[in-house]
Amino acid sequence: MDQSHVIVFGSINMDLVARVPRLPVPSETLLGYSFTTVPGGKGANQAVAIARLGVPTVMVGRVGGDRFGQELLSGLQTAGVDTEDVLVDRAQSSGVAMIAVDDRSENHIIVIPGANGQMEPTDVDRLSRRLPGAAALLLQLEIPLPTILLAAQAAHAVGVRVILDPAPARSDLPAALYSLVSIITPNAIEASQLVGFPVTNRETAAQAATVLQQRGVETVIIKLGAVGVFGATPDESFFVPAFQVDAVDTVAAGDAFNGGLTAALAAGLSLREAVIWGAATGALSATKPGAQSSLPDRATVVNFLSQRQS
Repeated sequence: MDQSHVIVFGSINMDLVARVPRLPVPSETLLGYSFTTVPGGKGANQAVAIARLGVPTVMVGRVGGDRFGQELLSGLQTAGVDTEDVLVDRAQSSGVAMIAVDDRSENHIIVIPGANGQMEPTDVDRLSRRLPGAAALLLQLEIPLPTILLAAQAAHAVGVRVILDPAPARSDLPAALYSLVSIITPNAIEASQLVGFPVTNRETAAQAATVLQQRGVETVIIKLGAVGVFGATPDESFFVPAFQVDAVDTVAAGDAFNGGLTAALAAGLSLREAVIWGAATGALSATKPGAQSSLPDRATVVNFLSQRQS
């Protein structure tokens, strides 16, 4: 892998995971099977995914001055992520995500931002010091939108590729953000929220990609779950079928996809090859429970691809 570093600017959470037979309906009390605490947060998940794939990775974000914060920093460092620019905000709790996972491996997630919700221009100042020489900046939507926009502007100003995972889904992204984004990677639900019509298959994904490109995004990658991945650049569109695996837990599959995609691009692979890497990394993540605990290393992804493509 190329040694250009990747920066992830975003959320760091502790995931509180309950296994349940099915997802509850409103006002229902449901008896579950088990409960675990697992380091997570979309930003931290993506940082760990990239680091495990052999690419130097910098995390810029915040944790609270609590026990969860200490555990979260330790988990990132153990995975090989540079945490020098993760601020310990002693006035806040760490972010948490309360997750229910059912017998079909579907999930229901509630995020409490905590320290993540306090990210501001001073955090972008720390980010800016790390941008020179970076292969990419990854952004997600679990921190304040004004801060995300500032981070994208800082990266764009120095020619660093901006990759935006528009999750959790929302429809109110600032118009100015789109033109700063090199690659946007929504899933079908997120793409639907962004464009205002259902995205359910390759045809509607192509329509959504056209809308997003008209707003200023250069490259659109839409994850269609078990169907596959649709990609559109200014020059071409393509489709990569999903890898079929026995899914156990899809909690971090989207983050794993972004990690695999970014690691491959940082290593100099083509966009189509990078999407295949993303799809493989996401598929492998779904075969194990948990968020960061499910993310595969480079050798596992290489072996998986060699078996599937031989």
